[in-house]
Amino acid sequence: MPSLRAHLLLFVTLCLGSHAPVHACTRVVYQGPNSTVITARSMDWKEEIPANLWALPRGMQRSGSVGPNSIAWTAKYGSVVTSSWDIASSDGMNEKGLVANMLWLVESEYESFDPQGSRKGLSISLWAQYLLDNFATVAEAVTELRKESFTVVTAHVPGTTLMTTIHLSISDASGDNAIFEYIGGKLVIHHDRAYTVMTNSPTFDQQLALNAYWKGIGGTTMLPGTNRAADRFARASFYIKAIAQTDNTRVAVAGVFSVIRNCSVPFGISSETEPNISSTRWRTVSDQKNLVYYFENVLTPNAYWVDLKKLDLSEKGTVRKLTMANNEVYAGETSAQFKETKPFTFQGI
Repeated sequence: MPSLRAHLLLFVTLCLGSHAPVHACTRVVYQGPNSTVITARSMDWKEEIPANLWALPRGMQRSGSVGPNSIAWTAKYGSVVTSSWDIASSDGMNEKGLVANMLWLVESEYESFDPQGSRKGLSISLWAQYLLDNFATVAEAVTELRKESFTVVTAHVPGTTLMTTIHLSISDASGDNAIFEYIGGKLVIHHDRAYTVMTNSPTFDQQLALNAYWKGIGGTTMLPGTNRAADRFARASFYIKAIAQTDNTRVAVAGVFSVIRNCSVPFGISSETEPNISSTRWRTVSDQKNLVYYFENVLTPNAYWVDLKKLDLSEKGTVRKLTMANNEVYAGETSAQFKETKPFTFQGI
């Protein structure tokens, strides 16, 4: 095993010497007693990133949105998702309690897509939605993605020349976890119930190595306090185990909210010399036992939520939207305030 000194040198090199142009996010999973599983994430971005909530029923026909050689499927499960710019599902939970979260990873390198080749393509804007539509558990998703039957195809971030580079995490109602990264053009899958935390750079294997250093120190002795990804990883890893371990939903959800807020970046914070620091724009908390999806916009004064059981996510259901892109204010359970609308169009090539 590497020494603590080696871990510290790696930590200093990555956290103080890296100025890669990335955006920040944090994701953490709470595994409490009596099947209490709750996943939280923050969306950190330098500019505004308009978000809306969507209820997407089973039976929707989808295409990979990369031309004639796109993968195609029919949604097996309904879901509630948070869209970004109404061109991508960046976060969400399906009716079986599977949660998908897309986070930035500047090291991502995707394999080349041949529009005339034998392998089908999937736009990166649909990556999370593909998993929510098709799988009830992490194990099912991992088994299918290991086949590499399609190619993930990246595209530009809207209004920029920056290519989208993300890694994707999933968790299920049993508390299982997996993280998918494309490194050097190859799909890397990290699958373990213990993988409850993910941030941004470096790659997940190096995040684990950095966190081992802080475990050696102990969170009650000292925790790193900056907004850097490795520091947020260490804080989330410690606090998600330190908060009350309970099946009282009110207490557990409050605890998880407190952890993701602790790992957020204060609004208005950014750095030209450290562009991996970006303000938190919104947060979600997914109660996978009770199928309740919470949303918190930092520009509105409160969190609100939707009970998936109160939505019609069956094949007879319609696409519905809760508009939030203009900082609309809601309170409490919002399923009745979703309005029927046309589905958004996923960004493709």
